[in-house]
Amino acid sequence: MTVTAPAAPAATPLAGAGPSQRARRSSPFPYALLAPALAILLVLVGWPLVNLVITSFQHFGREQAFGQPPTWAGVENYRTLLADGEFYAVLLRSLAFMVAAVATTMVLGTLLALLMMRLRTGWRTLVSVGLLLAWAIPALTSVMVWGWMFDSQYGVVNHLLTQLTGTSWRGHSWLIDPLSFFLVLGLIVVWMGVPFIAFTMYAGLTQVPGEVLEAAQLDGANARSRFFLVQLPYVRQIVIVLTVLSVIWDLRIFAQVYALQGIGGLYEKTSTLGVWIYQVGTASGDYGMSAAAAVVMVVLMLVLSFGYVRQTLKEED
Repeated sequence: MTVTAPAAPAATPLAGAGPSQRARRSSPFPYALLAPALAILLVLVGWPLVNLVITSFQHFGREQAFGQPPTWAGVENYRTLLADGEFYAVLLRSLAFMVAAVATTMVLGTLLALLMMRLRTGWRTLVSVGLLLAWAIPALTSVMVWGWMFDSQYGVVNHLLTQLTGTSWRGHSWLIDPLSFFLVLGLIVVWMGVPFIAFTMYAGLTQVPGEVLEAAQLDGANARSRFFLVQLPYVRQIVIVLTVLSVIWDLRIFAQVYALQGIGGLYEKTSTLGVWIYQVGTASGDYGMSAAAAVVMVVLMLVLSFGYVRQTLKEED
């Protein structure tokens, strides 16, 4: 028997709004409550973003960093950036890694959430503690731990592979080759991102009404059908939010890449967008070009999250 996704209850519009309701809607009190947070956002986010955009249209190098007035460049920085083949290579590399990391994190986090729903209290608590420990460890500490595990001389990974395969893996470097570098980087990013996905999905999945799942099971739906046709529609908004957040986090990743490169990676073949922007600005001293690349990254993240914002506004209307 076919199981269809449950329809969300439609909101019933009021026949008419009383004077008190209209007064509450036009009251400035909610805006007054939001004013302090908006002021902090304008100071901490808005003003630096404005300065970033202004710098992207200027010739801003090391002389300007030490007090020389910048000169206006117009769109020259953007023209140079969009004509740079290295920028497109870094952008493509960053997007490919982001897609793989987001997909892996979402799948593993959802599977762990489903597993936690089936475990008893004691085992669920043990899994939750393990996830919290992985989540709480700072990014640089995680990179150092994984870097030691994949160390070419004394790493536990090479030791285990030597024991399992019977051939010597001693001296094998996982960070020199770009493909294996991103494999190690992906393990670090997924390991740090899965706990948040798992806890959030677990919280959402536990809110699915039990009678709906029971009715679907009585209709003959197996576990897979119940998940895709019943549970997933209920947590669709949560999945969208988690996907957008993961896209933003994994696209602007910096600390893990930079620290892993310091252990043994090749900068020119493993830099992602965030690290490349830092290298252009700090190493080369071309802060105008670096600002232009940062603006492009911000616009790219806004474009990638536009679908979620649009869908949210539609549902609110």
